[in-house]
Amino acid sequence: MKYEELWRRLTGIYETDEAKAVVRWLLDVCFGLSWADVLCDKMADLPVEQQQALQEMMLRLEQGEPVQYVAGVADFCGRQYLVAPGVLIPRPETAELCHLISTQKNRPSVLDIGTGSGCIAITLALEMSATQVTAWDISDEALRIAQENARILKADVMFEKKDALNLREEADRWDIIVSNPPYIKPQERDGMEKNVLEYEPELALFAPEDQPIIFYQRIGEYARKSLRTDGQLFFELNPLTADAVGDYLQQLGFVEIEILQDQNGKRRFLKAKKI
Repeated sequence: MKYEELWRRLTGIYETDEAKAVVRWLLDVCFGLSWADVLCDKMADLPVEQQQALQEMMLRLEQGEPVQYVAGVADFCGRQYLVAPGVLIPRPETAELCHLISTQKNRPSVLDIGTGSGCIAITLALEMSATQVTAWDISDEALRIAQENARILKADVMFEKKDALNLREEADRWDIIVSNPPYIKPQERDGMEKNVLEYEPELALFAPEDQPIIFYQRIGEYARKSLRTDGQLFFELNPLTADAVGDYLQQLGFVEIEILQDQNGKRRFLKAKKI
């Protein structure tokens, strides 16, 4: 197989440049072939079993399966995380959220609600010294993957099974609570990519149609009691419901509520403080 033959097989799904990038990333991550190796036609030197594995991966990619699931890993904040269809693929926007939080000083305890692959919790545990990080998720599969990621990356995170919609308040327990909850409105389906809709877990993607900010409301209510004084709440947002989330938190008594833009200029993050 030639590099050009491979990326051309994906042009029915991706634009040309993205198809090329997908194939290059797959060859690097799964077969250890650098761009220089590809240019020197080192693909021809792959053992037969690896060529067969590559063929099987290409067939999965042609069906629209995300390359991260095909490879079994995703890049996030300079590290690789195990991923599978039971967890969301970490996004660059979420890395921006991690950077925003990691700049906070003297925050001994952090809670990540709806941890998925564990990418937020693990990143914060590795980048915030002297901070104890706890991560919750309702999915057994997500917790299994997150725990394995923490083991591989040598991150000290406490994982627990909890339902974000049914949290028991705990007075003054946390310094920071962060969540990237399900926030996509069902009516947004038509504008979404096929590989997201068909492969990534709906449980982690979609909010109820009649209660699009229910996760923010329940987590906000929990945070109102469970954050320490001057504790901070961070959310990743759906720009379509950002104002509604901010208004609800204001009603709960949070102050210094800020809605921040991501690198693409979308209103993507919220930061608030408990007094």
